[in-house]
Amino acid sequence: MFNISLGKIAFLSYDDDIVTFIVLRKKLFNIIEPAGNKFETPSLVFDKTVIILISINIISIILESFPQVNEQYESLFRLIEIISISFFTIEYLLRLLTSDLKYPASSRLRSLLYYVLTPMALIDLFAIIPFYIPFLFTIDLRFIRVLRLTRLLRILKINRYSNSLQLLGRVLNRAKEKLIVTMFVTFILMLFASTAMFYLETDKQPEAFPNIIASFWWAIATLTTVGYGDVYPITLWGKILAGIVALLGVGLVALPTGIISSGFIEEYESTLHISKSIKKARNGGNSNKSKVQRLLRTKRRKSNR
Repeated sequence: MFNISLGKIAFLSYDDDIVTFIVLRKKLFNIIEPAGNKFETPSLVFDKTVIILISINIISIILESFPQVNEQYESLFRLIEIISISFFTIEYLLRLLTSDLKYPASSRLRSLLYYVLTPMALIDLFAIIPFYIPFLFTIDLRFIRVLRLTRLLRILKINRYSNSLQLLGRVLNRAKEKLIVTMFVTFILMLFASTAMFYLETDKQPEAFPNIIASFWWAIATLTTVGYGDVYPITLWGKILAGIVALLGVGLVALPTGIISSGFIEEYESTLHISKSIKKARNGGNSNKSKVQRLLRTKRRKSNR
Protein backbone atom coordinates (compact mmCIF):
# COMPACT_ATOMS: atom_id res chain seq x y z
CA MET A 1 0.00 0.00 0.00
CA PHE A 2 2.85 2.33 0.87
CA ASN A 3 4.49 1.75 -2.54
CA ILE A 4 1.19 2.36 -4.33
CA SER A 5 0.70 5.62 -2.45
CA LEU A 6 4.19 6.78 -3.40
CA GLY A 7 3.47 5.90 -7.02
CA LYS A 8 0.24 7.85 -6.97
CA ILE A 9 1.97 10.82 -5.39
CA ALA A 10 4.74 10.71 -8.01
CA PHE A 11 2.17 10.43 -10.81
CA LEU A 12 0.14 13.36 -9.46
CA SER A 13 3.30 15.41 -9.06
CA TYR A 14 4.32 14.64 -12.66
CA ASP A 15 0.81 15.51 -13.84
CA ASP A 16 0.94 18.83 -11.97
CA ASP A 17 4.29 19.62 -13.60
CA ILE A 18 2.79 19.06 -17.04
CA VAL A 19 -0.17 21.32 -16.26
CA THR A 20 2.17 24.00 -14.91
CA PHE A 21 4.32 23.77 -18.05
CA ILE A 22 1.26 24.09 -20.32
CA VAL A 23 -0.02 27.10 -18.39
CA LEU A 24 3.43 28.71 -18.41
CA ARG A 25 3.76 28.13 -22.16
CA LYS A 26 0.38 29.76 -22.73
CA LYS A 27 1.38 32.77 -20.64
CA LEU A 28 4.67 33.12 -22.52
CA PHE A 29 2.82 32.89 -25.83
CA ASN A 30 0.44 35.67 -24.79
CA ILE A 31 3.39 37.84 -23.76
CA ILE A 32 5.52 37.46 -26.89
CA GLU A 33 2.56 37.87 -29.25
CA PRO A 34 1.54 41.46 -30.08
CA ALA A 35 -0.87 42.90 -27.52
CA GLY A 36 -4.49 42.81 -28.57
CA ASN A 37 -5.53 45.69 -26.34
CA LYS A 38 -4.14 48.22 -23.85
CA PHE A 39 -4.98 46.02 -20.85
CA GLU A 40 -2.44 43.30 -21.75
CA THR A 41 0.36 44.96 -19.79
CA PRO A 42 3.06 42.21 -19.98
CA SER A 43 2.58 41.91 -23.75
CA LEU A 44 2.64 45.69 -24.18
CA VAL A 45 5.89 45.93 -22.19
CA PHE A 46 7.42 43.20 -24.35
CA ASP A 47 6.28 44.88 -27.57
CA LYS A 48 7.70 48.25 -26.51
CA THR A 49 10.98 46.62 -25.47
CA VAL A 50 11.38 44.98 -28.89
CA ILE A 51 10.61 48.24 -30.72
CA ILE A 52 13.04 50.21 -28.53
CA LEU A 53 15.79 47.62 -29.03
CA ILE A 54 15.29 47.64 -32.80
CA SER A 55 15.43 51.45 -32.85
CA ILE A 56 18.64 51.46 -30.79
CA ASN A 57 20.16 48.86 -33.14
CA ILE A 58 19.38 50.89 -36.24
CA ILE A 59 20.85 54.05 -34.66
CA SER A 60 23.99 52.17 -33.61
CA ILE A 61 24.43 50.71 -37.12
CA ILE A 62 24.25 54.22 -38.59
CA LEU A 63 26.65 55.67 -36.01
CA GLU A 64 29.13 52.84 -36.55
CA SER A 65 29.62 54.05 -40.12
CA PHE A 66 31.39 57.15 -38.73
CA PRO A 67 35.02 56.08 -38.06
CA GLN A 68 35.61 58.51 -35.19
CA VAL A 69 32.34 57.64 -33.43
CA ASN A 70 32.92 53.93 -33.94
CA GLU A 71 36.41 54.14 -32.48
CA GLN A 72 35.30 56.17 -29.47
CA TYR A 73 32.18 54.14 -28.59
CA GLU A 74 33.15 50.70 -29.89
CA SER A 75 32.68 49.07 -26.48
CA LEU A 76 29.20 50.61 -26.17
CA PHE A 77 28.18 49.38 -29.62
CA ARG A 78 29.48 45.93 -28.71
CA LEU A 79 27.43 45.92 -25.50
CA ILE A 80 24.31 46.95 -27.40
CA GLU A 81 24.90 44.12 -29.86
CA ILE A 82 25.35 41.51 -27.11
CA ILE A 83 22.23 42.65 -25.24
CA SER A 84 20.18 42.72 -28.45
CA ILE A 85 21.37 39.31 -29.61
CA SER A 86 20.66 37.80 -26.19
CA PHE A 87 17.15 39.24 -26.13
CA PHE A 88 16.31 38.32 -29.74
CA THR A 89 17.73 34.81 -29.30
CA ILE A 90 15.55 34.17 -26.24
CA GLU A 91 12.58 35.60 -28.16
CA TYR A 92 13.24 33.26 -31.10
CA LEU A 93 13.56 30.22 -28.82
CA LEU A 94 10.31 31.12 -27.05
CA ARG A 95 8.54 31.41 -30.39
CA LEU A 96 9.82 27.95 -31.30
CA LEU A 97 8.59 26.62 -27.96
CA THR A 98 5.10 28.06 -28.48
CA SER A 99 4.86 27.50 -32.24
CA ASP A 100 2.04 24.95 -31.90
CA LEU A 101 -0.13 27.55 -30.15
CA LYS A 102 0.17 29.94 -33.07
CA TYR A 103 0.08 27.28 -35.82
CA PRO A 104 -1.88 24.25 -34.54
CA ALA A 105 -1.16 21.06 -36.50
CA SER A 106 -1.40 17.28 -36.14
CA SER A 107 1.99 17.21 -34.36
CA ARG A 108 4.39 19.57 -32.62
CA LEU A 109 6.99 18.93 -35.31
CA ARG A 110 4.63 20.05 -38.08
CA SER A 111 3.81 23.22 -36.16
CA LEU A 112 7.49 23.88 -35.61
CA LEU A 113 8.37 23.39 -39.28
CA TYR A 114 5.45 25.53 -40.36
CA TYR A 115 6.56 28.36 -38.10
CA VAL A 116 10.27 28.12 -39.00
CA LEU A 117 9.45 28.59 -42.68
CA THR A 118 7.22 31.65 -42.21
CA PRO A 119 8.68 34.98 -43.40
CA MET A 120 8.74 36.51 -39.91
CA ALA A 121 10.50 33.47 -38.44
CA LEU A 122 13.14 33.64 -41.17
CA ILE A 123 13.63 37.34 -40.43
CA ASP A 124 14.02 36.52 -36.72
CA LEU A 125 16.61 33.87 -37.55
CA PHE A 126 18.66 35.90 -40.03
CA ALA A 127 18.65 38.82 -37.60
CA ILE A 128 20.65 36.80 -35.04
CA ILE A 129 22.51 34.05 -36.92
CA PRO A 130 25.40 36.25 -38.22
CA PHE A 131 26.48 36.85 -34.62
CA TYR A 132 27.02 33.12 -34.01
CA ILE A 133 28.61 32.12 -37.33
CA PRO A 134 32.16 33.36 -36.45
CA PHE A 135 32.03 31.20 -33.30
CA LEU A 136 31.14 28.11 -35.33
CA PHE A 137 33.25 28.57 -38.47
CA THR A 138 36.49 30.26 -39.45
CA ILE A 139 35.55 32.72 -42.17
CA ASP A 140 37.10 35.70 -43.90
CA LEU A 141 36.81 39.10 -42.20
CA ARG A 142 35.27 40.64 -45.33
CA PHE A 143 32.52 38.03 -45.26
CA ILE A 144 31.83 38.85 -41.62
CA ARG A 145 31.35 42.50 -42.59
CA VAL A 146 28.84 41.46 -45.23
CA LEU A 147 27.02 39.30 -42.68
CA ARG A 148 26.80 42.23 -40.31
CA LEU A 149 24.63 43.98 -42.89
CA THR A 150 21.91 41.46 -42.09
CA ARG A 151 21.46 43.29 -38.78
CA LEU A 152 19.33 45.70 -40.80
CA LEU A 153 16.79 42.88 -41.08
CA ARG A 154 15.92 43.59 -37.46
CA ILE A 155 13.95 46.61 -38.59
CA LEU A 156 11.58 44.21 -40.40
CA LYS A 157 10.66 42.72 -37.03
CA ILE A 158 8.61 45.87 -36.44
CA ASN A 159 6.15 44.47 -38.99
CA ARG A 160 4.88 42.17 -36.23
CA TYR A 161 3.81 45.18 -34.14
CA SER A 162 2.65 47.58 -36.86
CA ASN A 163 -0.93 47.29 -38.13
CA SER A 164 -0.09 49.56 -41.07
CA LEU A 165 2.77 47.35 -42.26
CA GLN A 166 0.63 44.25 -41.80
CA LEU A 167 -2.08 45.90 -43.88
CA LEU A 168 0.42 46.68 -46.63
CA GLY A 169 1.68 43.09 -46.51
CA ARG A 170 -1.83 41.72 -46.95
CA VAL A 171 -2.41 44.10 -49.87
CA LEU A 172 0.76 42.90 -51.62
CA ASN A 173 -0.18 39.28 -50.94
CA ARG A 174 -3.65 39.75 -52.46
CA ALA A 175 -2.32 41.62 -55.48
CA LYS A 176 0.75 39.45 -56.09
CA GLU A 177 -0.66 37.75 -59.21
CA LYS A 178 -1.55 41.07 -60.83
CA LEU A 179 1.84 42.51 -59.88
CA ILE A 180 3.63 39.47 -61.33
CA VAL A 181 1.75 39.93 -64.62
CA THR A 182 2.72 43.62 -64.62
CA MET A 183 6.37 42.77 -63.98
CA PHE A 184 6.31 40.17 -66.77
CA VAL A 185 4.84 42.66 -69.25
CA THR A 186 7.47 45.21 -68.18
CA PHE A 187 10.25 42.68 -68.71
CA ILE A 188 8.96 41.81 -72.19
CA LEU A 189 8.82 45.49 -73.10
CA MET A 190 12.36 46.08 -71.79
CA LEU A 191 13.61 43.10 -73.78
CA PHE A 192 12.08 44.38 -77.01
CA ALA A 193 13.24 47.94 -76.35
CA SER A 194 16.83 46.99 -75.51
CA THR A 195 17.03 44.61 -78.49
CA ALA A 196 15.68 47.21 -80.91
CA MET A 197 17.92 49.95 -79.50
CA PHE A 198 20.97 47.69 -79.77
CA TYR A 199 20.44 47.18 -83.52
CA LEU A 200 19.61 50.86 -84.08
CA GLU A 201 22.54 52.35 -82.13
CA THR A 202 25.36 49.80 -81.96
CA ASP A 203 26.95 50.97 -85.24
CA LYS A 204 27.00 54.63 -84.13
CA GLN A 205 27.71 54.00 -80.41
CA PRO A 206 29.46 50.63 -79.99
CA GLU A 207 30.65 51.58 -76.50
CA ALA A 208 27.24 52.72 -75.23
CA PHE A 209 25.30 49.82 -76.80
CA PRO A 210 27.84 46.93 -77.13
CA ASN A 211 25.21 44.19 -76.67
CA ILE A 212 21.57 43.61 -75.72
CA ILE A 213 22.33 42.98 -72.05
CA ALA A 214 24.20 46.31 -71.77
CA SER A 215 21.27 48.00 -73.52
CA PHE A 216 19.02 46.83 -70.68
CA TRP A 217 20.44 49.63 -68.52
CA TRP A 218 19.15 52.20 -70.99
CA ALA A 219 15.76 50.42 -71.16
CA ILE A 220 15.42 50.37 -67.35
CA ALA A 221 16.36 54.05 -66.98
CA THR A 222 13.96 55.05 -69.76
CA LEU A 223 10.99 52.88 -68.74
CA THR A 224 11.18 54.07 -65.14
CA THR A 225 11.36 57.66 -66.47
CA VAL A 226 14.59 58.22 -64.52
CA GLY A 227 16.73 59.16 -67.52
CA TYR A 228 20.21 59.46 -66.03
CA GLY A 229 21.57 60.71 -69.34
CA ASP A 230 24.73 58.57 -69.29
CA VAL A 231 23.44 56.47 -72.23
CA TYR A 232 21.10 57.86 -74.86
CA PRO A 233 20.37 57.39 -78.61
CA ILE A 234 21.77 59.75 -81.24
CA THR A 235 20.17 58.34 -84.39
CA LEU A 236 16.73 59.47 -85.61
CA TRP A 237 15.09 56.05 -85.25
CA GLY A 238 16.77 55.56 -81.90
CA LYS A 239 15.28 58.84 -80.62
CA ILE A 240 11.82 57.87 -81.93
CA LEU A 241 12.06 54.52 -80.17
CA ALA A 242 13.26 56.22 -76.97
CA GLY A 243 10.24 58.57 -77.04
CA ILE A 244 7.80 55.69 -77.50
CA VAL A 245 9.44 53.69 -74.68
CA ALA A 246 9.41 56.73 -72.37
CA LEU A 247 5.67 57.28 -72.97
CA LEU A 248 4.94 53.59 -72.35
CA GLY A 249 7.05 53.79 -69.19
CA VAL A 250 4.75 56.41 -67.68
CA GLY A 251 1.81 54.00 -67.99
CA LEU A 252 3.75 50.99 -66.73
CA VAL A 253 4.93 52.85 -63.63
CA ALA A 254 1.36 53.93 -62.88
CA LEU A 255 -0.06 50.42 -63.36
CA PRO A 256 1.35 48.73 -60.20
CA THR A 257 0.61 51.92 -58.26
CA GLY A 258 -3.06 51.65 -59.23
CA ILE A 259 -3.17 47.94 -58.37
CA ILE A 260 -1.68 48.51 -54.92
CA SER A 261 -3.88 51.57 -54.27
CA SER A 262 -7.12 49.75 -55.12
CA GLY A 263 -6.01 46.72 -53.09
CA PHE A 264 -5.17 48.97 -50.15
CA ILE A 265 -8.63 50.54 -50.20
CA GLU A 266 -10.35 47.14 -50.40
CA GLU A 267 -8.26 45.67 -47.58
CA TYR A 268 -8.73 48.73 -45.38
CA GLU A 269 -12.50 48.68 -45.86
CA SER A 270 -12.56 44.94 -45.09
CA THR A 271 -10.53 45.42 -41.89
CA LEU A 272 -12.68 48.40 -40.87
CA HIS A 273 -15.85 46.36 -41.44
CA ILE A 274 -14.56 43.53 -39.21
CA SER A 275 -13.55 45.98 -36.46
CA LYS A 276 -16.99 47.64 -36.54
CA SER A 277 -18.68 44.21 -36.45
CA ILE A 278 -16.60 43.21 -33.40
CA LYS A 279 -17.49 46.45 -31.61
CA LYS A 280 -21.18 46.00 -32.45
CA ALA A 281 -21.17 42.37 -31.30
CA ARG A 282 -19.48 43.30 -28.01
CA ASN A 283 -22.12 45.90 -27.32
CA GLY A 284 -24.73 43.18 -27.79
CA GLY A 285 -23.81 41.51 -24.48
CA ASN A 286 -23.16 37.86 -23.62
CA SER A 287 -25.44 36.57 -26.38
CA ASN A 288 -22.90 37.63 -29.00
CA LYS A 289 -19.79 36.13 -27.36
CA SER A 290 -19.49 33.39 -29.99
CA LYS A 291 -19.83 35.93 -32.79
CA VAL A 292 -17.12 38.10 -31.22
CA GLN A 293 -14.78 35.12 -30.97
CA ARG A 294 -15.48 34.21 -34.60
CA LEU A 295 -14.76 37.75 -35.79
CA LEU A 296 -11.59 37.91 -33.71
CA ARG A 297 -10.39 34.66 -35.28
CA THR A 298 -11.10 36.11 -38.74
CA LYS A 299 -9.15 39.26 -37.88
CA ARG A 300 -6.26 37.20 -36.50
CA ARG A 301 -6.13 35.05 -39.65
CA LYS A 302 -5.97 38.20 -41.78
CA SER A 303 -3.07 39.47 -39.66
CA ASN A 304 -1.16 36.18 -39.98
CA ARG A 305 -1.41 35.96 -43.77
